Amino acid sequence: MVLQVERAVVAYDGRPILDGVSLSVRAGEVVAVLGANGSGKSTLVKAAMGLAPLVGGEVRLFGTPLKKFRGWHRIGYVPQRVGAGAGVPATVGEVVAEGRLARRGFLRPASAADRRAVADALEAVGLADRAREPVSVLSGGQQQRVLIARAVAGGPELLVLDEPTAGVDAVSQDLFAGCLRRFVAQGGTVVFVAHELGPLRPLITRAVVVNRGEIVHDGAPPADDDHVHPHAAAAHAALEVARPAGAGVWPPADGRAHAATGDARTVTAGVWPHATAV
Repeated sequence: MVLQVERAVVAYDGRPILDGVSLSVRAGEVVAVLGANGSGKSTLVKAAMGLAPLVGGEVRLFGTPLKKFRGWHRIGYVPQRVGAGAGVPATVGEVVAEGRLARRGFLRPASAADRRAVADALEAVGLADRAREPVSVLSGGQQQRVLIARAVAGGPELLVLDEPTAGVDAVSQDLFAGCLRRFVAQGGTVVFVAHELGPLRPLITRAVVVNRGEIVHDGAPPADDDHVHPHAAAAHAALEVARPAGAGVWPPADGRAHAATGDARTVTAGVWPHATAV
């Protein structure tokens, strides 16, 4: 089993966000986690990545308890949309190259295999010709593609993406879908959060719908997205209480969530309050 969440309970300020949620993901699956704002769907994937502390329950990654897991190079994580160009200036290629750090280490210089992986990832998201440009000059959709390329460049077995297509233009959505299709064809496993499925719908093998912190559907993708419209459960949005979005450092050094600084630091800084992982 690639991912196991068993009876997970997450609460903020005494308010339950997840209430005894269980989810298992097998190798090769493409699982869409759906739900309205405040449903707890993003909290579920954050808990799985060690970014939201569990009050109860357990998470296992590749069969290893989260607290003992150290194989973060096996996972590519892309958070809810955050500007890839914020903070320290960096080129597109430099940001994507960070995806190799968990695999090769910080002190070892980039190898030919590292450079090839970066080039392939940029090609997959349609940004090969922008590698030397500053990330800051790209559009929001292009910056999101940079973060996805960074996650893919690490050669992960599991991709976890939190609303990767939210607010992204149609071209970027189609390129992302193509990138995901190739990743899955090579044996990868995907878990992603979404309000709507769009061009990703044909790739999905299973849909999980979260409502009020509980899984209310686990099976075939729904026929339409009406039930996950952002305003469908506005009355429950208060469940996602005010707090630093995606608070934590990823990958967690000890498998637990860490306190965030609250600032949206650059993805090149190596600390991701709600930014990507390698």
